[in-house]
Amino acid sequence: MVKNFNDKVVGQIRKDEQRRLIAEGDEKAAKSLKGSRYILTSSKQTLARKDREAEDGKILSKASSLFSKEQVVRKDGHLARYEDIIRQNKLLFTLDLIKEKLCEAYKMTDEPSMAGAISEIMDMCMATGNKHLLWFRRLLDNHFEGIIAHATYDISAGKIEGVNNRIKTLRRQGYGYPDDDYFFLKLFDASRKGYVRNPVAERIPQNL
Repeated sequence: MVKNFNDKVVGQIRKDEQRRLIAEGDEKAAKSLKGSRYILTSSKQTLARKDREAEDGKILSKASSLFSKEQVVRKDGHLARYEDIIRQNKLLFTLDLIKEKLCEAYKMTDEPSMAGAISEIMDMCMATGNKHLLWFRRLLDNHFEGIIAHATYDISAGKIEGVNNRIKTLRRQGYGYPDDDYFFLKLFDASRKGYVRNPVAERIPQNL
């Protein structure tokens, strides 16, 4: 639901607002929305964390004289830009409220409370009259029972997605396997191995 809200509601409304502002001749306001999709879909906690990382001088990409690449450092001002955007646009401010309520709803552990929170979100979507938010309201209404069941059965598809990604990666690394039995043996072997995030390569010098 959060992915649908970000992709098909926030993203589309941002584009619609850009087109509206350009048609009205407000080029400055339209320009402020350019490249703001990530900011609008991120939580305030995430934006605040990125601002703290910028203050600490976090390096996103190291410089390289071999490839003539300059060092890239985290930029600040994420939270300030976010607050400036939603302050100037009532519809985007409403999206911010719905996003926060949706996140709070998915943290609830009893179905009646979650049902009330989702119903409140549906009422907010209806009040705007926006076609994208009305679509999201219908989506919530059609899957209402399944959504509130999350409060009782907090089940994630993370492991399934991880296994699927591992299968795709293994198939890509082998450029295809003509023998299905051998491919499944490779999958079983890969599943037994532990996963290390961004392991340091032993054969590549790290001081380049």
